Amino acid sequence: MAEVTNSSLLERLGLPDDLRWLADKYPRENWQANANIHGMANMWLQRHDMFRELGGMLTGGIGNYREGRLTAPDFARWFAPRLNHFLGHLDGHHNVEDYQYFPAFTMAEPRLKRGFEILDADHHTIHEGLERNAEAANAFIRTLQESEDKQRFAADAYADENNRLIAMLTRHLADEEDLIIPLILDRGDQALGID
Repeated sequence: MAEVTNSSLLERLGLPDDLRWLADKYPRENWQANANIHGMANMWLQRHDMFRELGGMLTGGIGNYREGRLTAPDFARWFAPRLNHFLGHLDGHHNVEDYQYFPAFTMAEPRLKRGFEILDADHHTIHEGLERNAEAANAFIRTLQESEDKQRFAADAYADENNRLIAMLTRHLADEEDLIIPLILDRGDQALGID
């Protein structure tokens, strides 16, 4: 998809108004009452809730370590599998969206093409954040045999990267839902070719 130069993922407050016409027709507070919320729309929301939950879990875990409720080795044992799960699933989810769903949705509703280009650009930004997050996590784990000061410094660096990633992800997930869920509710899974 084409590169989008609109506002940064960390700076924007939501989708541009010209892309919100379906979100205005199907406001978030009415989604659960809509008969089309089953199927793909429900799966999409569940997957996003999982990412929010995992992100919150990682944030809480690093907080527990930084506040002394977990030792460095205990935290590393707890942290590594959860981080790998989070990063792997998020990257896989974005690949499926970029190569399967976004093209199908763009074909179904060409007026939303720029919105899918924005979401695709977000994925590239988030992927860079995933890489920085993994590097910061690995740097922290490498300090486990070093002084407490080095461990704390590395934990702080990871926490900063994690907070940045979670902020980007939070904005992206909300914008993606505001574009995709109303489209699914409007057209239905079958009409979009995603049932």
